[in-house]
Amino acid sequence: MEAQNLAAILARIDAARKGAIRPAPSTRLVAVTKTHGVERIRPLLDAGHRIFGENRVQEAQGKWPALKSEFPDIELHLIGPLQTNKLRDALALFDVIQTLDRPKLVQALKAEAERGERIPDLLIQVNTGEEPQKAGVAPADAPALIALARDLPVKGLMCIPPADTAPAPHFALLAKIASEHGLPWLSMGMSADFETAIRFGATHVRVGSALFGERSQ
Repeated sequence: MEAQNLAAILARIDAARKGAIRPAPSTRLVAVTKTHGVERIRPLLDAGHRIFGENRVQEAQGKWPALKSEFPDIELHLIGPLQTNKLRDALALFDVIQTLDRPKLVQALKAEAERGERIPDLLIQVNTGEEPQKAGVAPADAPALIALARDLPVKGLMCIPPADTAPAPHFALLAKIASEHGLPWLSMGMSADFETAIRFGATHVRVGSALFGERSQ
């Protein structure tokens, strides 16, 4: 089932790109595997997929080190909030951290870089809806955080639009901020709205339930 769903999602990504006026040079699928075990992940690996996303460092530690040893070309993205006390664990495991969202985390990453630690590619999470319960820097504060993180490998921006609202204005806002600061990556769009995100230039879409079905927890 997972491999069939993967093929269907990739076909939809391709169709959305062909229908977009200005798609990104490429749009990569981040398969979101939070709460799913290795037995659900393997069919995607067997089908050749290599880009995956996890929400929690601790959960990822339980399943990905062995898989990355078996499949060295896996690219693992952290797409959930990162606490500074989990930073070193995250640096050891993830290839991309999409949730850089506050000055304290920037400074902690800089300290690790000064120690000689490998810093993965980074995206700054922007809270485009300015929702108090959601992580991410407010749009008005994004330029200052981008400037603070300039000597880190920041590649782009990420957002999660508010539920039950039209996502297009949020994708347009994220694309505008990224363009103003010369950041090429845009991680935006999930199972329900990734085709809209592609129209606004998404370089990464994060899809879970459309691949695996709705989560039971």
